[in-house]
Amino acid sequence: MKLGYARVSTEDQNLDLQRQALTAAGCDLIFEDRISGATTKRPGLDEALGRCGAGDVLVVWKLDRLGRSLLHLIEVIQQLGNHDCGFQSLSENIDTTTGGGRLVFHLMGALAEFERALIGERTKAGLAAARQRGVRIGRKRAMTAEQVRHARALLEAGERPTDIARSMQVGRSTLYRTLDAEKGHAA
Repeated sequence: MKLGYARVSTEDQNLDLQRQALTAAGCDLIFEDRISGATTKRPGLDEALGRCGAGDVLVVWKLDRLGRSLLHLIEVIQQLGNHDCGFQSLSENIDTTTGGGRLVFHLMGALAEFERALIGERTKAGLAAARQRGVRIGRKRAMTAEQVRHARALLEAGERPTDIARSMQVGRSTLYRTLDAEKGHAA
């Protein structure tokens, strides 16, 4: 069975063109969403994926109607493949029920994986360069050096850690962790 999926981003947009193309392609059922592609929860898509079984084919008018990103698109099509369900995109002429269509899709997947690896490498290089320039990476410290000195003095004077943490407006575990970290730096 051929199942169609159509999506537009806003209520003002029209699904007619997609419906006509999916009907002409022989879709028995058409599932629809009127929701942004960036949204993770799409009821129409979820229903279509739930209905896909062995021998079925999910058909879309264009690839961008199905996936939020190339990575999401690959995940959805792998999910279809796990259920022995094919995929067809009418505009890009991709059909995973054929050997050539599967090859094209695997190439797209390899390119997406390569892109993710490049992004990771650039991120690591950027972080290393920032560290070399003295930029502190990560979350802002909860307590300043002066607050740490003050907290240590209060502890030595016999104040309760809970009271010190409350006065510093941090959690007790943050106080302990910060004091332990500072002790390690002083040694």
